[in-house]
Amino acid sequence: MRRRLLAVLMVLMGAAALLLCVPLADAYARGRTEHLLLQRRSEAVRFADLADRMRTAADRAELSAEIGRYAELYGAGVVVVDSAGETIARAGSGPASRAATEAGADADAASGAPSAAADARRRALTGRSTDRLPTLHPWGPRTVVLAEPVGRDERVSGAVLLAVPTDAARRDVAVRWSLIATGAVAAFAAAALVAAGIARWLMRPLLDLDRAVERLTAGSLRARAVSDTGPPELRNLRQHFNAMAEAMADSMGRQRDFVADASHQLRNPLATLVLQLENVEPHITPGPGLAEHTRALDEAERLEELLDGLLSLARVESGTAEPGHQDVARAVRDRVTAWTPVFRAAGLHLTAAGPPGELPARALPDAAGRILDSLLDNAVKFVPRDGRVEVLVVRADDGSAVVRVADDGPGVPEDQLALLLRRFARSPEHQNVRGSGLGLAIADELARGSGGRLEVRANVPHGLVVELRLPAR
Repeated sequence: MRRRLLAVLMVLMGAAALLLCVPLADAYARGRTEHLLLQRRSEAVRFADLADRMRTAADRAELSAEIGRYAELYGAGVVVVDSAGETIARAGSGPASRAATEAGADADAASGAPSAAADARRRALTGRSTDRLPTLHPWGPRTVVLAEPVGRDERVSGAVLLAVPTDAARRDVAVRWSLIATGAVAAFAAAALVAAGIARWLMRPLLDLDRAVERLTAGSLRARAVSDTGPPELRNLRQHFNAMAEAMADSMGRQRDFVADASHQLRNPLATLVLQLENVEPHITPGPGLAEHTRALDEAERLEELLDGLLSLARVESGTAEPGHQDVARAVRDRVTAWTPVFRAAGLHLTAAGPPGELPARALPDAAGRILDSLLDNAVKFVPRDGRVEVLVVRADDGSAVVRVADDGPGVPEDQLALLLRRFARSPEHQNVRGSGLGLAIADELARGSGGRLEVRANVPHGLVVELRLPAR
């Protein structure tokens, strides 16, 4: 969003700079052209006056001397013609002189498309002075022609044609355009800095709020938006979000405290009940009563295991610990070593593969080991004898650490895979298997609290695959 906002602001500022600079540059070019016309027209008027007063050879010589000095001083071309278009006097050399000569001779009359210079000559012979020149730009025109009538009204007796080089005027236009362009670039750069500051000022509270929402979604109930900058509306939004997060954290904290307190308080009378049932057992005679006593003791122990699971889940969900560095490969090696005798006693084959060195990741303290304990415990319960369980540790392409536990047991139907991570979820085929139904739910909470995820899918040709993915350090 910040890039899009900057792009919109840049486009608007660029358009504003162009709308200001282009008319300004064009206005200066037109003004410099007008200034050149006024300067040279005054000279043309003076030559026309000399030509109008020309009566003798001395007058002709004076006119030739004047236009010669002028042509030499300014590098211009000057041609004086009579009313029939015949040349009376000429001065100058180079491109300007050739332009004046062509205009004086009406060189393109045969083509039927009169040039601007020839048109200026014809206008002058009808008594009209040149009142407009083509606008000067840095790239041209290199020479302009203006004409002034000799005499006035019905007494027009000729015309003075000036071919004026525009090098100095075009240089002035180029310099002024460069200054305008430099000013526009500087103004655009300054405006871009201001726009970047405004965008940062607007986006900083939004980005901070987005990070707070992301942390809150990941399970960190202490996440708050801390940025106190930006418009008043965004500051009010931050305050409302923090108040909402505080209320939600307080509500969830009370719920978890209740579960933890209830679980903890129930453990003591339950432990007493289990102890009393064990003490009563020697006094029960063999028979139906002893079988019922055994089932009651099993249910009491199962209830004790359920309370332990609820207490563990409440501790995990409390979010008191912060994710930190953890060597996933070492944690997996340690837990596989610890569980190998259990699998051997259950008649199962447990194998592990992974990198020999470190595989660092970011997770809650001992999260990888605790999650793997839950997965291996489930495998011992549900995989039949002589089954195989494989643990694989790899580094994913995005840098995250992946722990994959695959077995060749009976697995679960496809439509029940999504239920395995829910609390107290049990497959109908495994209702009589000992357990509380909280193992995978606790493992999923640990994975999410670490910023990772736990996924369950079917193995091929049968069995179950549980994959733990923890973010890179």
